[in-house]
This record gives sequence, C-alpha cells and structure tokens, in this order.
Amino acid sequence: MKIRSWYLKTPQTIALTLICGFVLSFAIQPAFAVGTLTLEATFTGSSVANGWVKVERYFDSDPNFPVADYPPDGRGDQGGQRLTFFGNVAEPAMSRFLLYYAPGWNTNTRTVPVLLVHGSNDNADHAWANPNEFGGGICGANTCPGTGMMQFLSGNSFKVFAINFPHKQGDNLLHAQLIYDAIQRVKAVTGAAQVDVVAWSAGAFAARLYVSSVKPAWGKAYGGDVRKVVLVGNPNAGLDYDFRHGWTFNFGIFPECGGVVNGPSPHTEMVCTGLLRNHPELSIYTTSTGNFFPGQKQLLARWDNVFSLPANEQDWQTTYYGGTGFYTIGSGIQNAMNQGSLVATMRSAGIPSSVTTYLLAGGANTIPMIHNEHTGPSDGILFIASATDTGGIGKVGGVTTLNGDNHLQLGWESSAVQQVMNWLLQ
Repeated sequence: MKIRSWYLKTPQTIALTLICGFVLSFAIQPAFAVGTLTLEATFTGSSVANGWVKVERYFDSDPNFPVADYPPDGRGDQGGQRLTFFGNVAEPAMSRFLLYYAPGWNTNTRTVPVLLVHGSNDNADHAWANPNEFGGGICGANTCPGTGMMQFLSGNSFKVFAINFPHKQGDNLLHAQLIYDAIQRVKAVTGAAQVDVVAWSAGAFAARLYVSSVKPAWGKAYGGDVRKVVLVGNPNAGLDYDFRHGWTFNFGIFPECGGVVNGPSPHTEMVCTGLLRNHPELSIYTTSTGNFFPGQKQLLARWDNVFSLPANEQDWQTTYYGGTGFYTIGSGIQNAMNQGSLVATMRSAGIPSSVTTYLLAGGANTIPMIHNEHTGPSDGILFIASATDTGGIGKVGGVTTLNGDNHLQLGWESSAVQQVMNWLLQ
C-alpha cells in the first residue's frame, strides 16, 4: 500500500496477489558493474506487462546489506511479474532491486527524468501503472483504473522510471540506499545530472531519508542528484495508526482469526476461536523470532497528545500503551518506537534547501473495506497534519491537500497526478 495497502486486502484479494504470477521470457545480461552495482537481467517486449517497456534487475555488492527476515508463512513473498523479474526468488536479498522503464524514457523531451518510488506492501506495477492489478477497492476506490501516474507523465513527455524494492515491508534505510543506486542508473542512461523523485507513503519516507543523508553507518550520503522531491502521503511527522485502533486489524493478520495480510500487528498475542494465539513474527516489534516489519517501526510517532484515542474500541488502552487487554497482549507504541522510529532523526537531519520539496496530502477518510482513521482529519490512514508538516524541510515548493482523495487515490487520481505534473513543470 502506500503506508498500508495490506489493511484493505480481504482473503479474496490476497489470493489474487498470490496467483497472478506469469511465465515470461527474459534475457540474462552479461554482468557489468558500476562501482558496487551490477546489472543481472533485462526484461523487454512481451515479457513486461502494465505498459512498461523494460525492466532491469540490479545487485548492489556492498557486503553490509543485511539478511532480511520474511514472514515464515510466505505472506510477504514477491508475486506477479515481480517474481519473474527477481529471478523466481520469492524472498529477494535486500541488495537487489528492479528498475522499470516507461515508454519514451530515451526519446521524450523533458530534460529532467522522474523516478517513481512505491510504498510498503506495494510494487511499481500496482502503484504507478495499473492500480487495478488486484481489483476494485485495492486502489482506494470501488473501481480502479488500468493506468496510472506512469502513463500520465510519460504521455506528457517526461522520461519516467520506477524502482521496485525486494522486501515489501523492508527497512527504509536500506530502501534509501537502493534509491541512491536507482538514481545513478537513471542518470547514466539519460545523461542527466539530476532527477526528480516522486514518492508515495513509506516510499516517500525512504526518499526523504535519502535526500536528508539519514543512512546506515556504511551507507552512501545524499549525492546532490535530486532537483525536486514530491512527497505524496508521507508521514512527515510520523503516524500511530496501527496502535490507535485496538484489536481491529488483527482479524486480518492472525491466521487463526482468518488473517492473511502482510502487515504488522501491534500485538504479539490475541484470542482467536477461544484460544490465545502467539504470533510475535506477525507483530511490529523486534522479538526473538526476528524483525519482520522494520520499515513500519521507522514511521511511528505518538499523536495521543494531539488527537484523543477512541476509548470505545476494544483493548484501546493496552494496545496503545502496552499491556494485557481483554483479548490481546502487546508492548505498546513507545516500545516499538524505541526499537527503531526514525521520524525525529529524519526531521532533525533536514532536507537541504537545494532540493525543492513538495507535499501532497489527501483529505478523505473513504478507503473501502478498512477501518478508516476517524479520530482526526485524515486520508483514511495518515493525519493530514503529518502529511503537510514542513518541519525540517529547507525549501518548500508547495503544499496541497486534495480533500476528495484518500491515501490510496493519491497515486493515480486525476487531480493528484495533475498536481504532481504541475510541480514538476515549475
């Protein structure tokens, strides 16, 4: 999703994700390296769907990339054509990524190329080229279009590229390093000195980490290669959505309750069918079982001092502050933040004034099939106040809230894509 596309996936729509793999032909490339970056495979022609003309798989050979934890039941595995592009490896290493090329990437006339960055539990196809990949509702509306921002920008003479991350709920620090890598390739193939980055939700968080030089100790700092960054539905001041609404989301997560979604629970244990079920590997916390949703901890910030918690929702207090409720057990938001929130670090580091930054927010809490955020003005998931917060941004080019769009519509709805293009043309 963007921040949480998994929240609106029913078992039926999850099944669509799992069965939509393709058997495609592709060409293994003679490996060549640029620094630590190696091209491993190229896919073109009929082997690429959703309007793209080429997809490449890259490997960053830096040995510091850690081994990632994937949910052991496969709910976080790659699917669709991404599975093929990753070499039929369902759980790719964090050192690999896909680079998508849109029509006109080498012939369109606008001089600054655009890199699109998707959010968590999403992919470059669904986010930017085919919002209808998983059917109605998964795009934030009951009926989803078959084209998106990629086709719109490409059709308006932009040279458009997109990155696809290997881990659907991966570490945003590592995603920021892959964004660096993708930018180097876009610059190399277009001859451009800088790119514009349009990033959505958790992908926007990772993009902001990159231009702010928030990185692992071994990582590469911002390279001065971004002209503009458009942060779409970004938790600039963090979010607490997971913890704010009691046990609501667990029914879609805990398997004994019928859950299959690839997203973190604020609890390690919950009563399902009369028994207390223990699933630390499906929680947002780092536990002895591993760290399966590192990117989600990084987005967390407390908003309980701004918007009141919904005291009528089951186990609301113990979910937010930690403890044993009537049906759930969890450690609370502060414990999760202590394990890895990067919101304060990101804001303190700041985006340099050399990068013009734009913030696009949604104002409609109308996402189908989920418990929309209702305790304060929101896009259904993220408080508007967070999406429009300019703290730590050196040069703000524009801030817009689209009152008719929810969080998931921001990547494809006509007024949203038009606003993005207008900013890129400024």
